[in-house]
Parts: sequence; C-alpha cells; structure tokens
Amino acid sequence: MLTAALDLGVTALDTAAPYFGFRSHTVLAETAADLLPRFTLSTKVGFFPSAGSAEHSLDPSRLRLAIEKAARELGREPDTVFLHNPERSLAGLSPADGHALLGNACTALADAARDGLCRAWGVASWDTQPLGVVRVEGLPSPDVLMVRAGLLVGIDLLDATTVLRTAWHAGEIWGMSPFGGGHWKVWEDFDPRPFLRPPHGDLSRVQAAFRTAFHLPTASAMAVGTDDPGHLAQLVQALNAEVDAATVSQYLRALHGRRQS
Repeated sequence: MLTAALDLGVTALDTAAPYFGFRSHTVLAETAADLLPRFTLSTKVGFFPSAGSAEHSLDPSRLRLAIEKAARELGREPDTVFLHNPERSLAGLSPADGHALLGNACTALADAARDGLCRAWGVASWDTQPLGVVRVEGLPSPDVLMVRAGLLVGIDLLDATTVLRTAWHAGEIWGMSPFGGGHWKVWEDFDPRPFLRPPHGDLSRVQAAFRTAFHLPTASAMAVGTDDPGHLAQLVQALNAEVDAATVSQYLRALHGRRQS
C-alpha cells in the first residue's frame, strides 16, 4: 500500500500511537522501514494503554514520554506530533481548569518540537466545540489543526472550527474523515458533484465528496484511510477537479438559515 501511495505521488503518512492496538509505530518500522524516509510522517499522542483498553490523558510528563517513545518505535523523529482529541479530558472541567490543563499539554508538545523530537506540533480534534469553551487565547499556537471535514460535518462544528482557528492563530488546517466514518450509503442517495466546477468528467460521487471536503472547512491536506490502491488512485485523481466556491458558500448560508429557522 505504501509503495502504491508513493507511485501515486502521495508522500504524507498519518498514524497515531493507539492505532492497531498501540502497535502502529512498531509495525510500520518493522514492515516499511526502508520506505518511511520517503514520507513526511505525523502521529498523535494522548491515549495510553489501560487494562486492555485505552485511557486519555493530558498529563505533560506522559505526553513527553509518549513522543520520545514514538520516535524510538518509528526509528526516526515524526515530522508532526498531534495532541490527540484533547476534548476527551476536558469534559466536565470549568473553563479555567480546562484552560490550564490544555495549556500545559500544548506546552509539552511545543517544547518537544523545540527540542527536536518533531518538526512541528498540532492538535487533532474530533469535536472542536469543547476547545472553544476553555478559551484557547494565550495558549501556545499549534502549527497544524486537524479537524473533521466534509459534507457530513454539521454547521455547528464547522463554525466552532472557524472560531477556534482564528482565536488560536493556528497555522495549517488538515481535514479528516471526509466520508463521515464510512457512511458510504450516503453517497448513493446524495450526489455532491454539483459542488464541482464543470467539466468534472466521469468523477464519482465519492470523488466529488472527497474533493469538496477540502472546502468544509478550508484545508490544505486531507487524512483518509484506505487499504485499496485503486481507491487511493481515485482520490488522487479527484484533486484535479475544481470546487465551485460559490456553491459551497450558498450551501453554508443554507445551513445557517436552517439552524436559525
């Protein structure tokens, strides 16, 4: 799969410490050590093994150790390390306590980047709304903010991401889960191809959904999982299509209008 990705010009690889039963780093290094130098590599820390499952923690010491462990397991420093779903540990906290906890976690990742354990750091959030509640102003600004993207993301979450990005002065935005976590039947009932500028040739509905996701919200990269080289080739092909920004704006206005009505 990684060889096929390189043949298609895909040179960015995203993983996380808890993937594959907390073995993703080790398996990558064991099976593809010769290929990894050809990729820019991002990973995530914040989940830890616990009694056969996983627990979430924003403890700065644990995060630092997790970053050091990732580098050892991978055999190289990752290019980007994300704080993985920090909202999981912020639930139920007061805004002040959440602000302090998130700030200490972000400082740990910023320090890791400063110390050469990674080139950049970021925050990967499945739900950005709780992050806005804790007030991110004054916290270290992430180089990258990875968020849910695409036509299946609700307007409340899209708005929360926009507010968060502005308040936090985040650098790049990367999208994830552009197909809504595998809800493929949606694209049998809904055709997103009108979001593309004609001509869009014989692109499929899934290809159109993927391409449009780069605008909901505006993102410079999209993380998507696949174990099929043919599927990956279709997604790469979709990048040649041009999204109709006016249609996207009209869609967002309609979502806002529906929420207010």
